[in-house]
Amino acid sequence: MNDILQYNGYFASVHYNASDDVFFGKIIGINDLVNFEGTTVKELKAAFKEAVDDYLEICAELGKQPDKTFKGSFNVRIPADLHRQAAIVSATKNMTLNDFVRYAIDFTINKSASSNMAIK
Repeated sequence: MNDILQYNGYFASVHYNASDDVFFGKIIGINDLVNFEGTTVKELKAAFKEAVDDYLEICAELGKQPDKTFKGSFNVRIPADLHRQAAIVSATKNMTLNDFVRYAIDFTINKSASSNMAIK
């Protein structure tokens, strides 16, 4: 199951609220919070496209960069035993833990690309 929409280079996570009987989503990878919703999948997709277009228009009017800036570092919380195993494997391969994690992420993304799941 894929709960991600894509339009014009932007992505959104989507969910369903059973109590309100509505689909809703949020654009990811941007500096602001932009939500959208619809009662059908068709409405949801249209609302997403409209939200992206409106957001880009507003950013242009304000002279603002819409895309989130990633600094290239982040904290990862994993179980202690997995951390230990990663440290041991990286050491046996004569790699730093950072290089090992970078390699694992790169490998996963590129493996996904070969199965048509990569982000473009």
